[in-house]
Amino acid sequence: MHAYLFDWANLLLRWTHVITAIAWIGSSFYFVFLDSSLTKPTDPDLQAKGVDGELWAVHGGGFYHPQKYLVSPKRLPEHLHWFYWESYSTWLSGFALFTVLYLFNASTFLVDTTVHDWSPGAAIAAALGFLVAFWLLYDRICRVLGEKDGKVGGDARVGAVVLVFVIVAAWGACQLFAGRAAFLLLGAMLATSMSANVFFWIIPGQRKVVAQLKAGQPVEAIHGQRAKQRSVHNTYFTLPVLIAMLSNHYGWLYQGRWNWLVLSVLMLAGALIRHSFVARHKALVEGRRVPWEFAGAGTALVLVLVGALAPTSSGAAVGPTGPATYAEAKAVFEQRCVICHGALVQNKGIALHTPELAQKNAQSVYQQAVVLRNMPLNNATQITDAERSVLKRWIEAGAKAE
Repeated sequence: MHAYLFDWANLLLRWTHVITAIAWIGSSFYFVFLDSSLTKPTDPDLQAKGVDGELWAVHGGGFYHPQKYLVSPKRLPEHLHWFYWESYSTWLSGFALFTVLYLFNASTFLVDTTVHDWSPGAAIAAALGFLVAFWLLYDRICRVLGEKDGKVGGDARVGAVVLVFVIVAAWGACQLFAGRAAFLLLGAMLATSMSANVFFWIIPGQRKVVAQLKAGQPVEAIHGQRAKQRSVHNTYFTLPVLIAMLSNHYGWLYQGRWNWLVLSVLMLAGALIRHSFVARHKALVEGRRVPWEFAGAGTALVLVLVGALAPTSSGAAVGPTGPATYAEAKAVFEQRCVICHGALVQNKGIALHTPELAQKNAQSVYQQAVVLRNMPLNNATQITDAERSVLKRWIEAGAKAE
């Protein structure tokens, strides 16, 4: 019953996290598009009101006319919508899911003794430290390199230094944690900084602007500049975060020796592709060429990984290429699998200790142990490539229980 309720908690938290993440990333993408697509108003009335940019759009059977004021409108409207719960809900649900899956099961999911042999408590402390330390470093980089003489800028410098720290963090995480956990942790690290940007800079800056308007004081432009800077950073983090979160379902990405480099390249590819779309919005408004070469570079990096990680059928490690018998597959099951999928323990309802059960669950074995290479979890039982090949050849030959 405990495992059953645990699975429900996993499902519901994952569902909530995906829903809130869609809302947050969707609003981030929309406002970056909106900021980059605004044009200077020609209407004298809009100019008199202080409108700096406008956009006409059609959607859902109606026409929309969003307008942006820099630094602020002359008069504060009665009803003002704030965009922050999308961010907070995404982080809170994600951290809850991380806690349920990884922190509560640190000895299984965080610790891989073949990578780094340490206690679950130490692994938990280090994982939480990654989230906090990166935010502090990133925030310091933004303040030192991204602000000068009371103005915000230096995005290229900030981006280059942050990229270096992300690569270092990827290397460090892959030296300390199980590969699957390391990939997820890098995504959580960036997502934490995204939400911290909203919590510590974007919303407080907007609140200061609102307070100055209500008090009849001059509005300081620096608050809007900082909020814009962190919002742009957040949109560049989105695709790297998403690929880090998705990648933990594919063991062939995180199990290799160079897993930290694989993760770094995937994240860089995501950032480059996102840049093309961010630049595209501005280019279309200004009548310039869309810089698709950044998306091309990102796609090229992914294709390089596709080639580099492609499985090989040569070499002694793979073993025979003909059909395997159940007796051969049984030997692998007994040595590598039944500790978690046997008569006494049947994780996820999968049992492999009889010929009939092995045949019944053959497709699950093929997907998890052969294709995705997710199982055994963290390769706790040290299954070899030759043994995975045995399972592959037995299943592809019909998974005969004889």
